[in-house]
Amino acid sequence: MKWTIEVGRYDRTAGDGRGEVRSYPPPYENAPQRRYQTFEVDLPDHAMVLDALIAIREYQDESLVVRCACRSAICGSCGMWINGAARLACITKLREVARDGKVTVEAPPSMPVVRDLVWDMTPFWQKNRAVLPWLENKEPVPQGEEYRVPNAAMENLIQEVSCISCGVCVMDCESFAVNPDFLGPAALAKAYRYVADPRDAKTHERLGRYSQPNGVWDCTHCYECVAKCPKGVAPMEQILKIRKLAVEAGYRNNSGTRHAVAFAESVAHSGRLNELTLMPKSFGLFNIRAQLQSLPAAFNMLRAGKLPPLLHPKVPHVERIKAIFKKVGGMFSS
Repeated sequence: MKWTIEVGRYDRTAGDGRGEVRSYPPPYENAPQRRYQTFEVDLPDHAMVLDALIAIREYQDESLVVRCACRSAICGSCGMWINGAARLACITKLREVARDGKVTVEAPPSMPVVRDLVWDMTPFWQKNRAVLPWLENKEPVPQGEEYRVPNAAMENLIQEVSCISCGVCVMDCESFAVNPDFLGPAALAKAYRYVADPRDAKTHERLGRYSQPNGVWDCTHCYECVAKCPKGVAPMEQILKIRKLAVEAGYRNNSGTRHAVAFAESVAHSGRLNELTLMPKSFGLFNIRAQLQSLPAAFNMLRAGKLPPLLHPKVPHVERIKAIFKKVGGMFSS
């Protein structure tokens, strides 16, 4: 069967005509622009996107650069954008993503590109190191034997240890796309693996570290990491678990916790969200800098006719909603 493969070509180095190569440092503003090249391949109906790319490299254009190894969704090295979505090329069937027989593949736009389909994973590994991905031994260390951990404790971590560090979740993370300092779903999912391990002696300190700006509270619940993860790690779910543990550990003096509490209090009080009070309560009434930063968004909402109403009446039967919050309890009870 004939397939049309459109490949995003990019090289952050460029010759100067004298055989020398010029390297463009991040953010590559002066580097050559990405261009697209079209190839035709003849492959069976069950072929994967990676099969097409390897066929192009082997038989049509040996200069095509693509990173791959296991071809079995184990190494995680072939993560890329396929028709505008993050996927592993080795397990993505051409027939499932092709549009009229055409598939577009390119490096993710939120990551620095080295060449063609290979993106620089340095930011990805920096985020992983930032969550301190190792256990801190509890003292005293058992002499002459290993730590004994209940099976239930380890079963709780099955999702997290399934991560293959492919970076697919980070490629489509909306928070990371607008804030490169955000730790990201992959690193925070790995963080939960150590927070929830009963052998770790620094759980409380970890929760404080992850509750800081660019940590768990910067996730916007876009659900992309859950939808795109090829191994079912569901990073957003692990982020929500860390949030809960952090609040229970007393880490509440941050805008994320205050935002969650203000949101819940508003709904518990009137049955609806009072957006006029959400921002001040989240960042603090006297946080002038945060209030000023929100002004452009407020003006845009006003211009679009989407400014929240000044009056905030209660919904009918609000007592039922209050009863739900009372039943749930915790920091969201009212």
